Amino acid sequence: MEHSQQKEIQKKIQEGLERLAFGSVGDAVKLLFCEEISPRMLNRLDLFPVAEIKRPKGGGVEMKFFDRLRAMQCLQEFCQDHAQGSDEFYRALQQTAGRLEENAP
Repeated sequence: MEHSQQKEIQKKIQEGLERLAFGSVGDAVKLLFCEEISPRMLNRLDLFPVAEIKRPKGGGVEMKFFDRLRAMQCLQEFCQDHAQGSDEFYRALQQTAGRLEENAP
């Protein structure tokens, strides 16, 4: 995988985790209280934080959201892992540069 593709995927993962951890649930609540909904309206709603929607036989709507705390924990781990990865890369780069200087005539 190319470095630029990997960076783009990492960026999308971070953005997704941020949306789960800190995003609004306003559109989901709006959906719960909406009596009639058109496909056009549904397409405009941001339901990213919604994990599951059910319509029980008895009526009503059940909605489950992704766990915000878990998303924050994953985001923290993700950021720490990538910060460590950058540090390791720069450390290796410095070691290589040092070896080149030692071997220079």
